[in-house]
Amino acid sequence: MKITVAGIGYVGLSIATLLSQDNEVIAYDIDNTKINLINKRVSPIEDKDIETFFKTKKLNLQATDNYKLAFKDSNYIIICTPTNYDEKTNEFDTSSIENVIQKILRINSFSTIVIKSTVPVGYTDKIKEQYKINSIIFSPEFLREGKALFDNLYPSRIVVGGDTLKGIAFAKILKKASLKKDVEIKIMTSSEAEAVKLFANTYLALRIAFFNELDTFAASTNLNSKNIIDGISLDSRIGNYYNNPSFGYGGYCLPKDTKQLRSNYKNIPENLISAIINSNETRKKYISESILKYNPNVIGIYRLTMKKDSTNFRESAILDIMKYINKKTNKVRIIIYEPLLNIDSFNGFEIVNDFNAFQEQSDIILANRVDKRLKNNEKVYTRDIYNIN
Repeated sequence: MKITVAGIGYVGLSIATLLSQDNEVIAYDIDNTKINLINKRVSPIEDKDIETFFKTKKLNLQATDNYKLAFKDSNYIIICTPTNYDEKTNEFDTSSIENVIQKILRINSFSTIVIKSTVPVGYTDKIKEQYKINSIIFSPEFLREGKALFDNLYPSRIVVGGDTLKGIAFAKILKKASLKKDVEIKIMTSSEAEAVKLFANTYLALRIAFFNELDTFAASTNLNSKNIIDGISLDSRIGNYYNNPSFGYGGYCLPKDTKQLRSNYKNIPENLISAIINSNETRKKYISESILKYNPNVIGIYRLTMKKDSTNFRESAILDIMKYINKKTNKVRIIIYEPLLNIDSFNGFEIVNDFNAFQEQSDIILANRVDKRLKNNEKVYTRDIYNIN
């Protein structure tokens, strides 16, 4: 069948690659650089499995910026456009989704529209009512940046919000394309599926905040954080995973999804969701103040990226730490080592991408995650215990 994927970020590109093994897939985007790379079978994002598929698999995949070509005669149109959180409205900006839907309705009235962009709880029902169409379902993604295709091939679960024959049919398409034989399918209402996405990411943020607060306590009382984490993680109810301290959670999903979930509560009583968001801000301030206690003249920032094997530093905790330090004192010079940036400065901070010069100039080096280059370096300040993400 013909399937269109609108939005070629890591979510859209991974699902387009997955489904183009057995279907005719058109990837629609407005970014011509991405389009040209995909048509040359060069991945515009860093994902080893996508790169391998592009080189070794025969994929029926075409990218275009022509929405009429993309949407015409498609059986399924999967929307993967970005929904950034708007601090003024306290809601996701869903205008990119509605823009795509309006274009679809001009061209194609029979396709099933699948929203994979993260949205507020109740959004899909609202859109169905607004546009007077029933053929819209919501199916959340649970993907890791850099491993998006892998997570599509071996999904933890397939959730579809659309308890109709069309929803069930789409779930079967995803399952057929996966390599995991025993993947569980959960069919529910669209609002329930929207809640699954937001609560799942908020729970991950909760774990990060919990172990970061544990680490703050240990550091403040001269205790060994690793010993405490090891001791409690051996409890099977807690588990030895997602427990590595950091400077705070960030990235594209967790900051905006936690805020959107808090916004969804409105007149519903809650304490925990707000506490998670507040805890993350407290952690970043604690890290900033801890660094300033060393009285450095020059602070080196080793990588702006959130984690290893990532090219993303959107909402990275280190960015807020830099802003906090800069606001607290103008006596400290901050320099950045970030090989992904081929510019002289970033947000007003100097970039020094000669590692030896960066290391020599820095009195203290901040590293959210440590790699081999920083091992045994006495200048490094990190809360990374396990050298994992």
